[in-house]
Amino acid sequence: MAATPADGGLDPVMAFALVGALGVGAQWVAWRLRMPAIVLMLVAGLLAGPVFGIFDPERDIGVLMGPMISIAVAIILFEGGLTLDFHSLRGAEQGVKRLVVVGAPLGWIGSALALHYVGGLSWESAAVFGGIMIVTGPTVIAPLLRQARLNRRPAQLMQWEAIVNDPIGALAAVLAFEVVVVTAAAGSLGHAAWEIIRGITIACAVGYGAGWGLSEAFRRAYVPEYMKVPVLFAVLLAAFAVTDYMLHESGLLTVTVMGIVMANANLPSYTELRRFKEHATILLVSGVFILLAANMDFETLGRLNWQAAVLVAVVVLLVRPATVLLSLLGTNIPFKERLLVGLAGPRGVVLVAVAGLFGERLVANGVEDAAFLTPFAFALVAVTVVLNGFFLAPLARAMGLAGKGTPGVIIAGGSQFATSFAQALLSVNVPVLITDTNRARLRSARDAGLHVFYGDVLSEAAEHSVEIMSYGRVVAVSDNDAYNTLVATDLAPEFGRENVFQLGRLKSDSKRLVLPPDWEVRVLLANSPIWKSPAKWRKAGRCV
Repeated sequence: MAATPADGGLDPVMAFALVGALGVGAQWVAWRLRMPAIVLMLVAGLLAGPVFGIFDPERDIGVLMGPMISIAVAIILFEGGLTLDFHSLRGAEQGVKRLVVVGAPLGWIGSALALHYVGGLSWESAAVFGGIMIVTGPTVIAPLLRQARLNRRPAQLMQWEAIVNDPIGALAAVLAFEVVVVTAAAGSLGHAAWEIIRGITIACAVGYGAGWGLSEAFRRAYVPEYMKVPVLFAVLLAAFAVTDYMLHESGLLTVTVMGIVMANANLPSYTELRRFKEHATILLVSGVFILLAANMDFETLGRLNWQAAVLVAVVVLLVRPATVLLSLLGTNIPFKERLLVGLAGPRGVVLVAVAGLFGERLVANGVEDAAFLTPFAFALVAVTVVLNGFFLAPLARAMGLAGKGTPGVIIAGGSQFATSFAQALLSVNVPVLITDTNRARLRSARDAGLHVFYGDVLSEAAEHSVEIMSYGRVVAVSDNDAYNTLVATDLAPEFGRENVFQLGRLKSDSKRLVLPPDWEVRVLLANSPIWKSPAKWRKAGRCV
């Protein structure tokens, strides 16, 4: 039962509104202050919950809290699986594969050993939490890499490790949890093994079938565009609920497999689906963070003593570096790059969400020390995010592994104007890259000794060949209004709308030739008289 205002609690509707306001508000404030959003969400949840007692999830939301967190974690893990595109991984370097194939098991074992022998946790809790601790958090690493502006190889290692290990860590935790729960409930070891194999087989089969069937339905246009996202969510929840009913918590494995299948189905609408789901995931992550932080009490927080501090230090300074250094042993990656990747590794929202969910489930199954998992997860996330936020960039510069000077500018579209503009930027020490799909249009830039990329800036080749992290702004200056708009709108979420510019569009009296105004981002030289004169327009290089 949820509380009522007469009971001293919040009305459930008011409680939901507070969770949304605190979560999204903390993320907005973090963006304005250029701070890690996770830390602010943690502070907001603790202040509203155990500190001031304004919000108590168990009191104000009641029995809905458990199902809400379960569904939110399922969608978060599905989104994680949706980022794992094996085709993109093929172009990654050997180090990324070693960090996944060798690093994930090593990290799991090392984290479990530290949790058991240093943290004093039971093997059940250590095995489950050790699996999820290998996740380094892609949503946390992306802004850190942009801020630190690392060289291409260490940045690629960190980014791809986070993307690939995100679903793998969740799978490891799910499998360990299934072993713990089924073994405790089964009468014999053979029966436990059968239940585990049956659950994994059913979960993988349902996940693969749901992902493949939905992909084929989208590809064959059995589902209209405006219904794709609602149908996706409906099938996702159905697959999760059915397998979870057959074997408790196997639904998380199902949705992760479903996401991986859809990520590799080459859907034409894949980008739009993933972008919408990223927005939904932000809301769910905010809600889960606030709920878990507000649900903690001072007794639980009191367990974060000197032993917890030593455990965090061992995980950050010993387990993580040892895992990376051993995984990359024998590769051609320089030792400095291996050490930097090993000292980095911020944890993110998936760690807290899964730890909170499984911690509660393990306690319900008689593993009492699992109550420590949620506060320790918060502590590990806060420490690693703050440390990396403040020290990753200086450490990378000290090791000679970070870009120097001002963030660069990508100019999409080759022309004489683009070349002149690039030379002007270089004169004030701003790095520049000019891209174009026509090799001839890059001739003047090559003759001027400028850095060029022959190809589409939106292509997969550009994603793997261009050091995107070295650039902070994009300027679309081709002679095609539609292409400039496509570049601007596609890269705006990546670089931030305030950092993407395009040429002012050609004015036309015909509405048939005018693109929608809401597609336009910031206009380059918007107040310049050059756009008022066709002659000056062409002289500036608008027409090649």
